[in-house]
Amino acid sequence: MIDEMTGVANSGMPCHAHLLDTLARADDGALKTFAEDVLPLLGEIEVVQSRTGLVMLPMRDTVAGTDFHLGEVLVAEAHIRVKGGETEGYGMVIGRDLERAMAMAVIDAAAMAGADKERLAHFVEAQATRILTADEQRLRAVEATRVEMETF
Repeated sequence: MIDEMTGVANSGMPCHAHLLDTLARADDGALKTFAEDVLPLLGEIEVVQSRTGLVMLPMRDTVAGTDFHLGEVLVAEAHIRVKGGETEGYGMVIGRDLERAMAMAVIDAAAMAGADKERLAHFVEAQATRILTADEQRLRAVEATRVEMETF
């Protein structure tokens, strides 16, 4: 069972979608530092893919209730596999920062391998809290610019 507010499963680990969402928006320095810390726990890894490319940005027309593609977005993507096992990690971030995408993939692989669960859960929780706070501040700033217009 997964808590919808925190994205954390009963095991104490974040669900995979919540993990990837949080890592994609995590603080750059913290993400790379944490990846460096957990990398030795994985042993030897194989880089399956490390590249930049364009992906379509899907949007939803809220009036018609249909999906459409707004345009293309440049992304950096990394896919790794832990040698001698079935464990894989994946990372994709907006922009061309391949190091960030690789850090995300390393942390994802550590999560899939069950390495350092407590520290990983704490890191993801701290980053999710930071992201939520930043989003709330941004929404408050946008709301402060809202103008009420009378319709004639």
